[in-house]
Amino acid sequence: MTTSPGTPESSGPHPNHDRGLEFDVSTLLSRRRTFGVLFGGAATAALAACTPTDGAGSGTATSSASSATPSGTASSSTTAAASPSASASPTVTRAIAECGVEIPQETAGPYPGDGSNGPNVLEASGVVRKDITSSFGTSGTKVDGVPLTVTLTLLDNANGCVPLSCAAVYAWHCDRDGKYSLYDSGLENENYLRGVQEADANGQLSFTTVFPGAYNGRWPHIHFEVFESLSNATSAGQLLAVSQIALTDAACRDVYATAGYETSAANFPNTTLKSDNVFGDDGGIYQLATMTGSAKAGYTAALNVTI
Repeated sequence: MTTSPGTPESSGPHPNHDRGLEFDVSTLLSRRRTFGVLFGGAATAALAACTPTDGAGSGTATSSASSATPSGTASSSTTAAASPSASASPTVTRAIAECGVEIPQETAGPYPGDGSNGPNVLEASGVVRKDITSSFGTSGTKVDGVPLTVTLTLLDNANGCVPLSCAAVYAWHCDRDGKYSLYDSGLENENYLRGVQEADANGQLSFTTVFPGAYNGRWPHIHFEVFESLSNATSAGQLLAVSQIALTDAACRDVYATAGYETSAANFPNTTLKSDNVFGDDGGIYQLATMTGSAKAGYTAALNVTI
């Protein structure tokens, strides 16, 4: 859940990371009209007015009245009170059960790269991409790490949990050493592990990346911002949600035991989900990804995001 304003970060490579909603509001409101708890009717109107776009994201979006698919997206007739059939997949069952519980609004932290605190990668050509493992523009540096595919399913709570087929997500996270492109020393000219994707007709989008590292003071996580459209995302426009994905304990232990993650292996035991200053309020129950795979074969992480 959202951290309390002014909550300090534990000592580590990022002493100012995730200082709370107050920090983000003070910077985000300088260029955005709507944020987090200020959504009210404006956010509902934005969802209702959203129109599909043919961007460079995951494909042409269609009507949000799409039928349910095995990927876990509820149909236009599905509501929070609907009961899954006996043959429904675990993903569909979870989507129906969680729909109506909106994703917790969280801090974007001091390293968003969205123009609210220094550099703005959102307006850079090339930011709309599925594979975010390398920098784009003047640098082609590619990061190493255990492969990770992240899939988000976006659902519109205000309209009966239909897919948000024309929304877009900007995602970013640290590298396997716990460092952030654009901000950490020596990485100011890099923009890897940052990218934008547009939701398809099922409200789904995916990123190909590497498993994030662990640094003191935070549980391993991935940041993301949801925009009402691809065009809004690439112009740093109105936000619908700001939140974070929590990675599972088992996956972290597996990955951090591999070569290259030595720093993360040392840092990981120092912070638990309960002590984390973002997920600690409820253990990240609505932000904990469903994860499959292995360090050897790579991992997948899936999360339903109800807005």
